[in-house]
Amino acid sequence: MKSLFLKIFLSFWAALALSLVLAILVTIALRPARRGIESQAPQTLAEAVNAYQTGGQRATHDYLEELWRTQHVRAFVFDPAGNELSGRHVPPWIEESREGGTQPGGAQGGNQRGGPLRHRSWMDNFLPDRIMRQALTLDGRRYTLVLELPPGPRGFLGPNDIPLLGIAIILSGLVCYLLAWSITSPVARLRKAAQSLASGDLSARAGAPVGGRRGELTELMRDFDRMAERIEGLVDSQSRLLKDVSHELRSPLARLSVALGLARQRATPEVAPELESALNRIEIEADRLNQLIQRLLTISRLESGSDGLHKTQLSLRDLVEQVARDAEYETPGRGCRVTADAADEFLVDADPDLLRSAVENAVRNATRYTAEGTTVEVRLERQQAANGNGEEIVIRVLDSGPGVPDEALAKIFEPFYRLDDARNRQTGGAGLGLSIADRAIRLHGGQLRASNRKEGGLEVEIRIPAVSPV
Repeated sequence: MKSLFLKIFLSFWAALALSLVLAILVTIALRPARRGIESQAPQTLAEAVNAYQTGGQRATHDYLEELWRTQHVRAFVFDPAGNELSGRHVPPWIEESREGGTQPGGAQGGNQRGGPLRHRSWMDNFLPDRIMRQALTLDGRRYTLVLELPPGPRGFLGPNDIPLLGIAIILSGLVCYLLAWSITSPVARLRKAAQSLASGDLSARAGAPVGGRRGELTELMRDFDRMAERIEGLVDSQSRLLKDVSHELRSPLARLSVALGLARQRATPEVAPELESALNRIEIEADRLNQLIQRLLTISRLESGSDGLHKTQLSLRDLVEQVARDAEYETPGRGCRVTADAADEFLVDADPDLLRSAVENAVRNATRYTAEGTTVEVRLERQQAANGNGEEIVIRVLDSGPGVPDEALAKIFEPFYRLDDARNRQTGGAGLGLSIADRAIRLHGGQLRASNRKEGGLEVEIRIPAVSPV
């Protein structure tokens, strides 16, 4: 049983139902024998009258109180004038039973008559069972005894014969349902908000109730909302910082390029050979800085959302084959090959430039780290989506490099993250390629992840929703 709601609901319901059944069984087991009490009614009446005649009202009161303590039976004895012999307060329904109670008739012992009182309305079902006995003394006076029997099992309740136990279990189930819902509803909202936050929706909130409502779960929801708001503020601040810094760097970089061009023009033939190496180095570093700024602006644009996407239907096979050719062309001298294995068009709705950039970054990362003389494979296949909603295209990029430590597999998609043994300009890069690819794929509703291959090397898996067949 995985559902917290079902665990709480069924546990509470079972506990209440078992407690109810046990209470009924214990009550039945401990109650006095009703038949014995009914058969002793004539003797009870005779003893009560005898106590009154010998000791008066006080003796009758003590006798009836002793009967209540020992057998849990309430007894009231009335003389012919309707006065209660013990002087106690008489409940209205007892008085009504004595004056107008219907009796089944039949003599019991010659000078005694009476029997159980039948219920006259459905409200009487909630009152204790009562029996009435009348007897004549030797002097011809008629005394009346009304007994309230101890509670016993009632097989049915009311005129519709609805089982009492069934009603109790149903009501307890309703109470447990409401209790379980009140506990698990905030948890479900927290879980949904956490999933949205984890998928990149920084505006997700649990929606804590406003006002003075208190409680552990309510406070937890408010804490979660404050945490999410803080995270959103930090990420937005970081994104603005990257964007602002990138824009500010472009102006001095443009001036640097102009100064570099002027320096080349003004270099005299006598000093040109000495300056050529330095100028070339400046140009290379300026170009790298320009690429870095461009990637930073790309990340900033991707972080801002999918408003700038221009989706169209395209073939992943054509895109992957073109990326593979370009990547192989860009790796001369290492003897590496890049192959694309696709037997179908694999149509998707995507932004062509953005999707190409994502696949290209993943393939270039593989060509950068794969061993010399090996082949980087790019495979395409169609699979059922993990959530069961349609199909998705899977692009697998496999290399034969050193792989990545397991603890770093999720971190390689973070901006500027590089492994310690790759912090060099020849292989390490700036640590932005896979970050751009990850954000581009997520904007298309897909997922990008990495894993180490058993035979050695890294496998980068790109999943993107496929076009639904017409």
